[in-house]
Amino acid sequence: MTTHDTPASESTSMALDIIGTIDSCYPDKFGIPRQPGLAPSATAILRLKAPFDHPDSVRGLEQFSHLWISFIFHQSPERWTPLIRPPRLGGNARIGVFASRSTHRPNRLGLSLVELAGIEYTPAPALVLRGHDLVDGTPVVDIKPYLPWADSAEEARAGFAPEPPPRLAVQLSDDCRRVLDERPDGESLGALIREVLSQDPRPAYRRRKRDDRRYGVRLHDLDVRFHVQSSDHGSGENHESVIMVDSLVQRT
Repeated sequence: MTTHDTPASESTSMALDIIGTIDSCYPDKFGIPRQPGLAPSATAILRLKAPFDHPDSVRGLEQFSHLWISFIFHQSPERWTPLIRPPRLGGNARIGVFASRSTHRPNRLGLSLVELAGIEYTPAPALVLRGHDLVDGTPVVDIKPYLPWADSAEEARAGFAPEPPPRLAVQLSDDCRRVLDERPDGESLGALIREVLSQDPRPAYRRRKRDDRRYGVRLHDLDVRFHVQSSDHGSGENHESVIMVDSLVQRT
């Protein structure tokens, strides 16, 4: 496989200003839904940086319910390859990088559709987002309002991903439910845990066989530790699997 470095000093290159950064409920990459909107309870704050943090910069934005966020996959390597293996195809089949939504791509540019839940002024404007797929610290390079009549194609084809990924059932232990009951944000945090884990964040190759490993996903200030319980019948991806949440550990 040929590997390329993104050119840094050719005449065709250009610089982008970072207009803000994301404070996210996802401290790590592992577990983040692979598309926006799959975890509606996910929250984030987009904090604008000077000189882009003038209140006039967001005047009128409150009239829109959803935004396009252009950002940098800052935790992905700068190297890229022409072919990638999307998890949706089981992690084996290869397709062109431009036929994918992989984070490993030239320029490391990402685009997410998110819900605008509000705008706070402290005193600089900060955008409250929901349903996002952005890791903590993500650099943002642009914001645009979403226009349903212009940005939605009714007859669009979706290639190898014609529908949302299947979801697994999620069960929380009694101890986990007690931890959530004692927190003021327990209801919303419980919803986020279920939304994230139901998409089975394990590597694609792990889903095709019985898996006795224990995993952990960081959400907000918790380490969410879980395993996958599979039925004894069926084989490969036909296993009937349930995500079992074993413990919720407070991070220090």
